[in-house]
Amino acid sequence: MPAGGRPTVRSRRLGTALKQYRQAAKLDQPQAAEIIAASQARVSRLESGHVTARVIEVRLLLDAYGVESRDVRIKLENLAKHSKNRGWWLEHAEHLRPDYVDHLALEDDATYIREWVPVMVPGLLQTQAYAEAVIVGGPHYMESKQAAQLVKVRLGRQAKIEEGGASYTAILSEAVLAHPLVSLEVHTEQLSALLETGKRKNVTVQVLPFSAGVLVGYTSAFSSFSFDEEPTVEAVTMDNLRGTSVLEAPEDLAAYANAFDLLRSSALTPDASAKLIRGVLRSLKEDTS
Repeated sequence: MPAGGRPTVRSRRLGTALKQYRQAAKLDQPQAAEIIAASQARVSRLESGHVTARVIEVRLLLDAYGVESRDVRIKLENLAKHSKNRGWWLEHAEHLRPDYVDHLALEDDATYIREWVPVMVPGLLQTQAYAEAVIVGGPHYMESKQAAQLVKVRLGRQAKIEEGGASYTAILSEAVLAHPLVSLEVHTEQLSALLETGKRKNVTVQVLPFSAGVLVGYTSAFSSFSFDEEPTVEAVTMDNLRGTSVLEAPEDLAAYANAFDLLRSSALTPDASAKLIRGVLRSLKEDTS
């Protein structure tokens, strides 16, 4: 069972997939229960993610559902094998909200990560000084120990990108460059780091210019994740004052995939974005010299 009886992201992804394949095969839960010699209640809990399916159960169900794709089978079997694995971030668990842990698990599994960030530099690209400034200066009071742990987690997340473990695309509003939320010293360091990180083969940084007009306010910040070789959006997260929401319904995924495509097509190219960032950096240095 997932820790504390709460569905983990991996167990929920596995359960959702099993439910979809069962329905496509036009079988009901009692029939699925017979296949694995279990109760209907267990099948229900497997599909909701409250219980993690064993690998043998996954194989039996996929056989019965007519799922022959080797890639699909390997993917779902791996979810069953690793759904209870402790993530690297769990040493900081006492300082992390459960919904933030969901985001970290999605990020850790992803092969493609795409983000739209209209206000600040995304966590995967933040310098330590920038992360410290925005975490401490955020809307919620926290003790210095908790803030320090959150900074460690934010920097720890970046290993995924630094090691080339995922293809990452970030679209930043020009406001992120022009209206710093931190001191000029920290902001300048952060813009320089953006230019360097943007040179990585697996990283794309684009800027949505002010000239895009109302599109800048088209939607609030969001992250989308894909888990296979193809960049099909399979999960979306959104931050709000109450925490992080995870969207997995097909209609939600389609809407956010379309939103990201619209933002990306309206943003400057990576080269033009880097040129704009360099221009902002020059202006900042001239103002402070």
